[in-house]
Amino acid sequence: MSKNQSAQYIELRNALKDCKQYFIYAGLFSAAVNVLMLTPILYMMAVYDRVVASGSLSTLAMLTLLMVGLLMASGGFEWVRSLILVSASNRIETNLRKRVSDATFRRALLSGGMVSNAQPIADLTALRQFLTGNGLFAFFDAPWFPIYLWVMFMFHPWFGIIGIVSGLLMVAMAFAQEAATNKKLQDANNEANTASSQFQGGLRNAEVVEAMGMADAIRRRYEERADNVLGLQADASQKAGMLAAATKSLRMILQSLALGLGAYLALNQQISPGMMIAGSLLLARALAPIDMLVGTWKAFSLARVQYRRLGEILEGIPARRDTMSLPVPAGELSVEQVAVVPPGSQKVVVQGVTFNLLAGEAVGIVGPSASGKSTLARAILGIWPTYAGKVRLDGADIAAWDRAELGPHIGYLPQDIELFDGTIADNICRFDTPDSEKIVQAAKLAGVHDMILRLPQGYDTVIGGAGGMLSGGQRQRIGLARAVYGNPKLMVLDEPNSNLDDQGEKELVEALRRIKAQGCTIVVITHRTMVLQCVDKILVMKGGAAVSFGDKDKVLASLVAPAAVPKSAAS
Repeated sequence: MSKNQSAQYIELRNALKDCKQYFIYAGLFSAAVNVLMLTPILYMMAVYDRVVASGSLSTLAMLTLLMVGLLMASGGFEWVRSLILVSASNRIETNLRKRVSDATFRRALLSGGMVSNAQPIADLTALRQFLTGNGLFAFFDAPWFPIYLWVMFMFHPWFGIIGIVSGLLMVAMAFAQEAATNKKLQDANNEANTASSQFQGGLRNAEVVEAMGMADAIRRRYEERADNVLGLQADASQKAGMLAAATKSLRMILQSLALGLGAYLALNQQISPGMMIAGSLLLARALAPIDMLVGTWKAFSLARVQYRRLGEILEGIPARRDTMSLPVPAGELSVEQVAVVPPGSQKVVVQGVTFNLLAGEAVGIVGPSASGKSTLARAILGIWPTYAGKVRLDGADIAAWDRAELGPHIGYLPQDIELFDGTIADNICRFDTPDSEKIVQAAKLAGVHDMILRLPQGYDTVIGGAGGMLSGGQRQRIGLARAVYGNPKLMVLDEPNSNLDDQGEKELVEALRRIKAQGCTIVVITHRTMVLQCVDKILVMKGGAAVSFGDKDKVLASLVAPAAVPKSAAS
């Protein structure tokens, strides 16, 4: 691993270092297990060379009792070792879960939703599972290969030599399997993730797919990638299977050769008959961890890829800096020469926008499509960073606020309403500890209380992420209740009336007036004029720039005046 890669994985390495004591104890228990694994070999030698030769039943009984006790202790030590590694893996996931989850959410934000899968969470879970599997046990057992070699040299130098040759051949087979399969497995994994993401996109848009007969095209697109995955995995599995079979055959051949060597040495009176068999068994024990490493190489390769992906996302999205807590905001908003470049883009979509709102004021942002209104809304909320300029809330840069502290004082109704799996009450209270009084208050403030009561289970009605039985207008109004929950000080509404009929829009205007009366600063983006009845000021945008800002009546008059001027007067 290069120096740069080590720097990339600093957070992961620190998480592993935090579990250093667990691994030390696991190593100690591994030492005990491996020492005790010599018990059957030594027992067999003693029985063959001493008990059989002397015919002593008492010696056989004592040796048998000792063997049983030692092997029971070995089983206990191995069980404790597994418990230690389970505890270590759980601690690693617990320590990293919040950080990985935060990085995953922020990656989705910074990519503009283009990368919105939970792969890092799955990678963290897979790494935890790897740490409790046979692959890691093999790593703890493999360092004992030299000890077994030393014992084999004590039997006879030729046993030691065949042990060294066998170990080198097994390691060579492991590296051959790595070279033959690692790249293909990585490519297959990446292709599978892409295919899964594309198929999930089709599921999210199932109505569009069905309505326009796109199912076959979507399936063909998925099947092309799936066939590619199958091809890569099949190729890797075929090579891995061939090498695994060759490794198994090689190990059996080496063990048999060790037995033949022992027979030759015994016939020449260089070792005892017990050592003849013990040498073969000792070689099998020495090669077992290496054989297990070869068998778990695929899991190790995948774990290494998962480790690298986690390291990259944690490096690419650094942890949030701890910031000093600020007082509860009053809602004074200042936008100062703000320019915004959407994540993943090179184009400045919003440029040089400046306006101020006092606490409790409301502004309507209007303009043609693609004029930068929604982009500006995301910058005001601090969701997207500004390319230039500042957005300030009560004089403090919006980016300087701790999001967990600021969030309860912010209300946001996006253009595309997404509710979450859970009850309507859960969605309104933002999945915080339910407070019935505050939930009902928010629903009444948003004018949706009566509508909720008419649902089958009222506030306890369970809905899915797409809203389930709810219409677009109902989802929008529940989203508004979620936005006003807890009496926020700043609320941003992006096309809040897009799914509402005339009656629903009138109720929305009344709801915004109630919200504004409680001192909430409101930013509302709209193409329809009815909702502008409740705003104090209007910001007109065109081509990403603010072309007009001021009191509602003056701005509306300036927009209407040019159209009202007769052509003769204009000429």
